[in-house]
Amino acid sequence: MNRTRILYLCTITILLPLLSVGQQIDMEHIRDLFGTGKPLKVNGGVSASSVFSSGSGAGRQPFSWYLNGNVNTNILGRINLPFSFNLTNAGAGYSYPTMPNRLSLHPGYKGVTAHIGDVAMTFSPYTLNGHQFTGIGLDIAPEPGWAISVMYGRLLRAVNYDSTNKSILPTYKRMAYGAKLSLIQRDYTLYASFIKAWDSKDPLQYLPDTLGIYPKEDLAFSVGAIARPTKGMEFTVEYANSALKLDKRDYNRTPKGGGSYNLLESVFMYDARNTQYYKAIRLGMNYAIHKSVLGFGYERIDPGYQTLGAYYMNNDLENITVNLSQPMLHDKLTLSGNVGYQRDDLNHVKAGSTFRMVSAVNAAFRPNDRWNANFNYSNFQTYTHIKPQFEQINQTNPYEYMDTLNFKQISQSAALTLSYMLKNNKKKAHNINVNLSIQDAADIQNDVLYKGNGSRFYNSSTGYTLLLIPKQISFMAAFNLSYNTIGRDDFLTLGPTLGVNARLFNRKVTAGFTSSYNQSANNGQQQGQVLNLRMNAGYMLKKKHNLNMNAVHQTKWSSKGTMGSLTATLGYNYSF
Repeated sequence: MNRTRILYLCTITILLPLLSVGQQIDMEHIRDLFGTGKPLKVNGGVSASSVFSSGSGAGRQPFSWYLNGNVNTNILGRINLPFSFNLTNAGAGYSYPTMPNRLSLHPGYKGVTAHIGDVAMTFSPYTLNGHQFTGIGLDIAPEPGWAISVMYGRLLRAVNYDSTNKSILPTYKRMAYGAKLSLIQRDYTLYASFIKAWDSKDPLQYLPDTLGIYPKEDLAFSVGAIARPTKGMEFTVEYANSALKLDKRDYNRTPKGGGSYNLLESVFMYDARNTQYYKAIRLGMNYAIHKSVLGFGYERIDPGYQTLGAYYMNNDLENITVNLSQPMLHDKLTLSGNVGYQRDDLNHVKAGSTFRMVSAVNAAFRPNDRWNANFNYSNFQTYTHIKPQFEQINQTNPYEYMDTLNFKQISQSAALTLSYMLKNNKKKAHNINVNLSIQDAADIQNDVLYKGNGSRFYNSSTGYTLLLIPKQISFMAAFNLSYNTIGRDDFLTLGPTLGVNARLFNRKVTAGFTSSYNQSANNGQQQGQVLNLRMNAGYMLKKKHNLNMNAVHQTKWSSKGTMGSLTATLGYNYSF
């Protein structure tokens, strides 16, 4: 037995670095991998199907067949080696395990977890935020209440400029190191993080300046706190600074990019040259008491704020959010809502400014076990004010161009769902459902909505379902209606749907039939009708063999004539 365990240990030691992608290994309990269950497991399946088509369907082959198979080998519950193949009347293909181009290991022992290889870590939205790097990272929790995270590695690899292939974006090699320290207590949490990143210019690497790609250097730092003064109440605050050199080769002093005070400039980088300074602040409050929840959030990010520890950074914005949830009527009714406001052009230097307002209201009402109702409404507004240079050049009085370039977009939607259970016992269960939804979008210029600049979508459906529980047979009937107005045109589509499904022979056989009919009109003129007939059946043998069949017959009537088509599929699946 000892020799067998040693052999398994050697095998996993060799295979993990070679065949694993993002494997999590708990070194403290690695012995549990051996001697529990089968060290080698194989599973997979084979499926075959054929499709028959006839009628007026464009681009369909009269007969097609498919054969697919897959086999997966699992080693010690940690390593998967998948193989697959597919054969069709149009060709063949296969796949097998290949050496991955990105490898990562995450061994852990007690309170320490290492991240080795191609990994990603997150310290803060304003410092290191999910950027993948090639190197090593550590998450250390030496004792309860303390947590330390560190990283070092390559954020970007060097890519040379190729004048013959403009689709490949050249980059400098980018290295980084960073850390995060957290103190976690019951009533409060304190944390601080930073990341230092820089581009290394290879003397042999040529990147023309006309590309606008320059070697950068960045130091981003953030401090934050979470306070819990009483049960259910939580306050959060975070302040961040980023000192960014857009071009390391330029040593001329440039003005600051942020506000009047920056922690990095005043304390850490007071003598840095060609450095832009930016700051960000985030505040939040959540209060939950007696099932009621009240929340508030505020975020402000300077124009141009960047951190090289994130792939993308939203900046030049101010966000304000408020959310509320309140149960009523002995928890039978729950009301919730949230409002958000966002604006940009914080320094008033852009050619245009944008304001956004988002609001949503939700209501859930359940007076008893039979009734259930849900309603939600959302509104999204975007206001844009464009300030072209000709407005100032050609203006002869302060009122001439006041509203000529004010533009507003409004999008709102509402939905109502009602459900009523008519009867529910051991023999029968039947209920009625009603769904209504409205979506409205419009473009308003100078407070005027011009015809053709708006659209509305109305959708409704009513359904009835009957389930005969002992016989495992269900019946359904529904009616759907859709009315849309887009610009100056309107479209109407409506029609019923009927269906039946059953499970027979001790639930080994499933069968179903559905019929639907709908007709459509455009601007009051009839466009056509469509009749769909669907049938499906399936049989399962010993939980490994599955035979299935389905067929669809469709008939269309329009001004061009009558068209019909039939599509039938027969399939077999085996799994092991």
